Amino acid sequence: MTNTTMAKLIDGRTVAERVYAGLRRDIAELKARGVTPGLAVILVGDNPASRAYVRSKDKMCHELGLHSVKLELPASITQSELLARVEEFNRDSTIHGILVQSPPPEHIDEAAIVRGLDPRKDVDGFHPENVAKLVLEDASGFVPCTPIGVQRLLLESGIEINGAHVVVLGRSMIVGKPLALLLMQKNKNGNATVTVVHSRSRNLAQITRSADIVVAAIGRAEFLKSDHIRDGAVVIDVGINRVEDAANARGYRLVGDVAFEQVSKKASVITPVPGGVGPMTIAMLMANTLKAARQSLA
Repeated sequence: MTNTTMAKLIDGRTVAERVYAGLRRDIAELKARGVTPGLAVILVGDNPASRAYVRSKDKMCHELGLHSVKLELPASITQSELLARVEEFNRDSTIHGILVQSPPPEHIDEAAIVRGLDPRKDVDGFHPENVAKLVLEDASGFVPCTPIGVQRLLLESGIEINGAHVVVLGRSMIVGKPLALLLMQKNKNGNATVTVVHSRSRNLAQITRSADIVVAAIGRAEFLKSDHIRDGAVVIDVGINRVEDAANARGYRLVGDVAFEQVSKKASVITPVPGGVGPMTIAMLMANTLKAARQSLA
């Protein structure tokens, strides 16, 4: 039987504001000790979505009082030239966090650029050293921003992770794999039983219907339907996709990986798109930058 009421919405913007309130206090304390957390963002090329995202990061840095450097480079830059710019920030003591906005142009080896980052400044959490620390449950490492944002959303919304069966739909290094590792950690914010499914999984709907919490991060518009979840499940939608819509002034609308209209009538809790997970990704980037600045004092 399907719920007759709409699922409760998790407002990512509201939760992000609570994160920022704490960050403002911590940043003020750090500044009183003579340290202003600094974030450098490198944008290569002119991808409109990347440019908008970088602009949002830069704006939030200024709102929080962080030192922000935005370096825009042409798409024609060579691999070695880009690595040289990364190394400059590695050596800059006023910069505590560095990220190279993804995706770079096709001729750039993104994995090599990530390996070129000082892992102590890798606030995106993609450097092999930080991935290893996540596996080893070493809290000094940096966890990718979207997965830790999802965890924070669940905790702030009073959703029990401890002992829950979580099905993560998607196995990327950006969301799926690190989120699975994070939620199964042996601590009070983890202890979940985690199943990872993907486009090649057999009996996918049968697996997702067994979940207390479903996290959709597969990158396919409105893929998760109501028959993929059980009544009362918690659904977290990480996806953001552009779908053509002639009735919209922009010619498109943004949708997640979840078919929101039908799933929201069956789930107990759900995140919207936009306004769900997205705001948390930037909030956790700011939190990681603060963490890097603190650790630099040690």
